[in-house]
Amino acid sequence: MAVEIILLEDVAGLGKIGDQVRVSDGYARNYLLPRNLGQKLSPGLMRQIEAKKMRLQKEHAERLEVARSMADKIAGTVLEIPVAVGENDKLYGSVNSQMIADALLEKGLEVERSIISLPDGGLRELGEHHVAVKLHAEIKASLRVNVVKTGA
Repeated sequence: MAVEIILLEDVAGLGKIGDQVRVSDGYARNYLLPRNLGQKLSPGLMRQIEAKKMRLQKEHAERLEVARSMADKIAGTVLEIPVAVGENDKLYGSVNSQMIADALLEKGLEVERSIISLPDGGLRELGEHHVAVKLHAEIKASLRVNVVKTGA
């Protein structure tokens, strides 16, 4: 069974904010509605669609602008994370997303660790790494992270 949904956010492969789409009941109930990505279409809602669409697009544009600004700040940032190493410069453990989020916070940039994309297991080698930070569905920033020996 399919239901009519109006999108409250851009959804990859489905549509843009304010679009009216037809999706399966399960997809709407289990994915779109719980994440506030869409709302079921009703006769009362149809009257409000145009005004709501304009407001949603304006809010979306504001969030994009904030994300772009944050991406510019992150792209200009180089983090240096000191770690303990053993023989042959082997790291004890790895640099994880929480360590990177904490280092960014020290530089005045607050990001959630969940938006920092690291390879499985984190950064496990000394040197410079480029880490993706997904700020918005459309905007990613590349952060330079230098992993150095403690005391180096």
